[in-house]
Amino acid sequence: MDKKLLDIGCGPSKVENSWGIDIFQYPEVDQILDLNNVPWDLPADHFEIIYAQHVIEHVASIPEFMNEVHRIAKDGATVHVVTPHFSSIDSYSDPTHRWHLSSEWHSIMTDSYLQAQVSRFTHLKTKISFGKSALAFIPRFIIKLKGINWWEKKLAFVLRARNIETTLKVEKN
Repeated sequence: MDKKLLDIGCGPSKVENSWGIDIFQYPEVDQILDLNNVPWDLPADHFEIIYAQHVIEHVASIPEFMNEVHRIAKDGATVHVVTPHFSSIDSYSDPTHRWHLSSEWHSIMTDSYLQAQVSRFTHLKTKISFGKSALAFIPRFIIKLKGINWWEKKLAFVLRARNIETTLKVEKN
């Protein structure tokens, strides 16, 4: 395997020039893989960029999933995770979703309080998306003024989000 870009749960629309894995055999999928069976049949310390778009909410264990991401990534690799925000109807409309996540979902890997069980990542950025509504500027403005945590605690179910987009960096040393 020579590709250094991995698309986890790629489905029928794989990221260009990536190695695509999924539990289902879509035409774009390069390898069938059940993410709940660890370790994954992928080489360690191999991938430089990893995308996991709308997949983390389906896995049995987020810590196990992220430990495997860490194992297969090179030191310094970038990991892009997209998942529905807990306030999004999309988070609840799919009965295969096991988790309904907030913007701080990554903290067990980045704040070091579970270092014995979870691999280490550095948080680079988190973006909350609100879709294309003309009123989407309102929660964006509130987040800019008060912060994501304030909005999540006070207004998330009034001014609902769509997705959480998190970027992490793999730390191995």
